[in-house]
Amino acid sequence: TDKTAPVLICGMETHPAAYNSSSPGLGVSPVPPGSVLANQTGELSEHQQYVIGLFLSCLYTIFLFPIGFVGNILILVVNISFREKMTIPDLYFINLAAADLVLVADSLIEVFNLDERYYDMAALCTFMSLFLQVNMYSSVFFLTWMSFDRYLALAKAVRSGPFRTKHHARLSCGFIWMASVSATLVPFTAAHLQHTDEVCFCFADVKEIQWLEVTLGFIIPFAIIGLCYSLIGRVLVKAHKHRGLRPRRQKALRMIFAVVLVFFVCWLPENVFISVHLLQRTQPGDAPCKQSFRHAYPLTGHIVNLAAFSNSCLNPLIYSFLGETFRDKLRLYIEQKASMAALSRSCHAALKVVIPESTRQSDAKVSSAV
Repeated sequence: TDKTAPVLICGMETHPAAYNSSSPGLGVSPVPPGSVLANQTGELSEHQQYVIGLFLSCLYTIFLFPIGFVGNILILVVNISFREKMTIPDLYFINLAAADLVLVADSLIEVFNLDERYYDMAALCTFMSLFLQVNMYSSVFFLTWMSFDRYLALAKAVRSGPFRTKHHARLSCGFIWMASVSATLVPFTAAHLQHTDEVCFCFADVKEIQWLEVTLGFIIPFAIIGLCYSLIGRVLVKAHKHRGLRPRRQKALRMIFAVVLVFFVCWLPENVFISVHLLQRTQPGDAPCKQSFRHAYPLTGHIVNLAAFSNSCLNPLIYSFLGETFRDKLRLYIEQKASMAALSRSCHAALKVVIPESTRQSDAKVSSAV
């Protein structure tokens, strides 16, 4: 069979031969087939790798993307509709949903970057990397701050009263967005000044940036989240012994387990993938354009990217749809919309009764004559 023949998947005609190849117009020499197969896990051909990557992209687009896109929009719409009843956690939910919504929308560009050619163009690679990192940091930072806020609300309810106000919550949200932008732009500026003469320079391939992403974007947030929820679990266990709040304890512990597990499972593969690359020594004879781990392991990089994007798709389910407060608001929002629709239908029916049938027929005759 011809491995260069186009494949039709998800309604799109694809050319597997282009997968893991370099564009001659960009000045990148093609990678020999032997080295490509050596760099990939197993004995998959380029054709099989491309089909697998495209199949996983279709699964993400069909199943996870709608959940993340619609779910985050619902969080924004429902909470803004009930802004007079907005609480401090609701304010954090809105900002987290905004960050996740942008990240989920951006994921469609990255999801179908199967041959990693976007990273061959410096301008496009830099734009995508900056945009994705700002929203990645904001999502992770909001996730971490919400965990800390939940600990304060549960364990330090009396002493944290003056601190946990809407004014301080708005300031915290602004600070988190500023920190996310700073964590991206400051290293980008420093790296750009050092690599201005490199033709194949991409912001995402700078090792210092990758180390910062692993530590500041995963290790430190996960350590804080784990610490906060371990303390919350201890408080709930004590509350169960003294007050017997077993149903609440079970729901809270179930949500805690889901939060930590999903965060860890979704972000661990990408950070392990980057860390393994950082620990490897660069071959002295390799050209700068060949040192990118995205070109060496395109299928593995594609899989870990999908796993990381899945966190923003699952956050609405964990933080909102598993919570009784949001379900109550969503139910009330749907009832209001349904009542408005019923009122519109009743008004339309009343108009039919008030306006005589002969009048409508004469109007129809006049309009047809005109």
